[in-house]
Amino acid sequence: RMEHQFSGQWITDREFATLASRNVFHKQLERVELPCDEHRNRHILFRRSFQLTHKPSTAIMYITADDYYKLYINGRFVAQGPAPSYPQRMRYNAVDVTDYLTAGHNVVAVHTLYQGLINRVWVSGDGRHGLLCDLVADGETLLASDECFLTHPHTGYTETGTSGYQTQFLETYDSAAPEVGFEAIDFDDSAWAHACVKQTDYTLAPQETKMLDFETIRPAEVIERGVPDDASKKSIYIDFGKCYVGYLSVTASGRVGDTVTVRCAQELSDEEQKILRYQMRCNCVYDEAWLLSGRPDDTLSWFDYKAFRYAELIVPQTCVVSDIALIARHYPFTLNAKLKPEFAGDEALERVWALCVHSQRYGVQEVIQDCMDREKGFYVGDGCYTALAHMILSGDDSMSRKLIDDAFLSTFITDGMVTCLNCSFMQEIAEYPLMLVSLILWHYRVTGDKAYLARNYPGARALLEAYRRDYEREGLLRDLDKWCLVEWPANYRDGYDVDIAEGKVCHEPHIAINAYYIEAVRCVNAIARILGEPAYRDETPLIQAFMRAFYDEKRHLFTDSLTSNHISYVGNIFPFAFGLVPDAQCEENMLAMIRERGIEGVNFFCGFPMLVGLTRRGEKALLRRQLSSPNAWLRMLREGATSTYEAWGRDCKWNTSLFHLMFTFAAIFLAEGTEDIFAL
Repeated sequence: RMEHQFSGQWITDREFATLASRNVFHKQLERVELPCDEHRNRHILFRRSFQLTHKPSTAIMYITADDYYKLYINGRFVAQGPAPSYPQRMRYNAVDVTDYLTAGHNVVAVHTLYQGLINRVWVSGDGRHGLLCDLVADGETLLASDECFLTHPHTGYTETGTSGYQTQFLETYDSAAPEVGFEAIDFDDSAWAHACVKQTDYTLAPQETKMLDFETIRPAEVIERGVPDDASKKSIYIDFGKCYVGYLSVTASGRVGDTVTVRCAQELSDEEQKILRYQMRCNCVYDEAWLLSGRPDDTLSWFDYKAFRYAELIVPQTCVVSDIALIARHYPFTLNAKLKPEFAGDEALERVWALCVHSQRYGVQEVIQDCMDREKGFYVGDGCYTALAHMILSGDDSMSRKLIDDAFLSTFITDGMVTCLNCSFMQEIAEYPLMLVSLILWHYRVTGDKAYLARNYPGARALLEAYRRDYEREGLLRDLDKWCLVEWPANYRDGYDVDIAEGKVCHEPHIAINAYYIEAVRCVNAIARILGEPAYRDETPLIQAFMRAFYDEKRHLFTDSLTSNHISYVGNIFPFAFGLVPDAQCEENMLAMIRERGIEGVNFFCGFPMLVGLTRRGEKALLRRQLSSPNAWLRMLREGATSTYEAWGRDCKWNTSLFHLMFTFAAIFLAEGTEDIFAL
C-alpha cells in the first residue's frame, strides 16, 4: 500500500501540548516505576468546519490518533481506529468518506481517547496524545490537522474504577454533559479552544489490516420486571442470545438527573430468575451508571467496548426505554472453509465447528486478542494458534501477518521479543517467540507466499541466535530470564517439577522450553530448504543433548528437567508433538497416556501440540476422540457456551473468561485440507 505524506500536523489540547513523553518499554525483570495517577481517561474532542463548492467524486480521510479515535462527518459515525501499534511504526487509516460529504457546509468531528494506563491494550501511560489527519478530495488536500481545529475535553465520562487487569475504565456517562452531540453540524463550539500543534517522533505507516465491521444485534429476549424492595424502579432484562463484543446501545427518556444502572454479563448467576452475573468470573465488574439529561431520547454512548451476552437496566418507573441493541464490532470475516467430509453429519463435531466459527467471527478485533474482557491483550503465543485458525476459516492471512510483523517490531525492546504486542505492559514468556517461528512456516504452507517467507527468514534466524547467545549452554536452554508457562493455568501442569514462577530467572533446563526450541530450529531449517538456502544449523546435537537430559530409557518416557525424575503428562506432550520420540515403546506409552487422560487432562498450551502430534502420526480415530470428548469443547457447549472459553469449563480456572479465542484452534483440525500444515 502506497504511503501517504501528511500535510497535517499532530495536534492535541493544552494538557498534553507541553507534557513530555516517557519511555514505557523495558525488560520484564527490570524494576521500573510508571505511575498512572495523572493524565488518565482523557476524552478529547476535535472539530473543524469547512466549505465545499461541490460534492467530490472521491474523498479519502487519512487519519490516526494516540491512543484511539472515532471519526464523525456531518453528524454521522464513519470509522474508528487505528489498530494498536508502536510509535516506531504508528499506523494510520485511509478511510473513504465520499458519501459523508456534501456541497456547502461540512464538519469533521473526532473523539479521541488517551487511556493513560499501563496495560495490554495500547501503548499508553506514556504521555503521548494526539490526532493527525488529512482530508484529500479529488487529489486536493481540503483540510489538514492544524491549529484551526477546535478542541475540548468531553466531560461526560467520569471514571468510577477500572475493570480486569486495569484494562478499561468503569464510568458514569452523563447525557447532560455540554459536549454531548459534539459531532452534529449545528453544535455550538464557539467556547472551544484552538488545538495545539505538538512535535512528535512517530514513524508513520499505513495500516495494512482492515478496519472493523459493525453489526446491530437485536435482543432475543427483553423482560420488564420489578426491582425487589424498591417500587420506584423497574428492571429491564435483555438477552442477545449469544456472546458478542461491542457496545450496548439504548435510548431512554426520563427526568433530568435520573440515574440508570447499566449491568452486563456473559452468564447468569440464576437461570430461573434470570439474574445477571455482572461481577464476572473473569474479574471484570460490568456495573456502571448513566445519567439522563431530561431531554427526550437520550442515547447511551460508550466509548470502550465489552464482551457480553446479557444486559440489565435498572431505571426509574417513569423512565421510558426504547431501541435496545448491541452494536457488535469485529474484524471483517467471511467463512471460506468447510468441515472435513468425514465429520459432516456428526452432530457433536458440527456444534464444535459452529462454536469456533462464531467465536472467530465476532471475537477477532483489530488485533488477535486472547480475551475481550479481562485483558484485551495481543499475545504472541495465544495469537499463533488463533491467527492460524482465523486464516484457515476465513482465507484471509492479514491477521497472521499483523501478528508476525508486529512481533518482529517488538525486537526494539528486546531482541528476544516481548509477549504482549503493541502495548505498554512488558511481559516476556519464553515459549511464545518460538511458537511464532512455527506460525511463519504454517503461513507459507497455507498461502504459498514465498516472498513473505523470505522476508521473515532473517528475523527468524536472528531470533534463534538471540536465544542461542543468551540461553543455550551445552545444547540446552537454561538460565531463562523469560517466564515459562509450560501449561496454563498451573493446575493443568500435572505437578511439573520445575520452578517456573514468573518474575525470576529459571536456571533449570527443562523439557518444555527445550522441545519448543528444537521445533523452532527445525522450522527455520525447513524454511531454508524452501528458499533454497543452506540449513540454519544442524539439529542433531540439540536432539542428542535433549535425549541425554530428559529421556528415561527404563520407563520409556521423559522427565521434566535435567535433575528431576518426575514424569508428567504435560512434559511428554511436547516431545510427542514435535517428533522427539526415540523408540516405538516410548511412542506407545505416550499414546496410552493420551488415551487414558485425553485432551481434557491439559489445557490449550498442551492441547494444541497434542492434536498436532496426532495429526502428524495419522492417528485419525484418536484425534477425533479428543475433538469430540464430552469433557472438552462439548463441556463448554453443555454449560451453555456460545463462544469458546478460556478453559474446558467455567470453574476450571479461577478467573475464566467466557469469550476467549485460544480454543478456536479446534477448527484447524476439523477443517478440510489442513492435513499437511504440520508436516515435519
